Amino acid sequence: MTDAIPVSEAGAADPMADYARLQRRLMLATAAVSVLVVAVTWVVFGGLAARSLLLGSCCGLLYLRLLARSVARLGPGSRSVGRFQLLVPVLLVVASARIPSIQLLPALAGFVLYKPALLLQAVFAP
Repeated sequence: MTDAIPVSEAGAADPMADYARLQRRLMLATAAVSVLVVAVTWVVFGGLAARSLLLGSCCGLLYLRLLARSVARLGPGSRSVGRFQLLVPVLLVVASARIPSIQLLPALAGFVLYKPALLLQAVFAP
């Protein structure tokens, strides 16, 4: 009969360190996808659409960072994710409505560029 080794002695990695690594990989993947898509957009659709897409992707990165920080705070005392990050897409839409040099559709497309990066992480994660 073998004795079970407790998880702490088995050399398992710290879950928060794993979460921080996942967060970094996701942010880098989002930035890489954003750079690629902005470059292609610049060539195909021009500078105005590319700048709007870049603004949206920066807002998407900010949203992702705020969401990750909110999730990291979850614990026994708090059971819900904060809603502060929801202001980011709202402000993006308001800015595109008020500022003529920001196109709404490219900005919103840039905002959701974190989703393909998330899918890439799910497919290619070690």
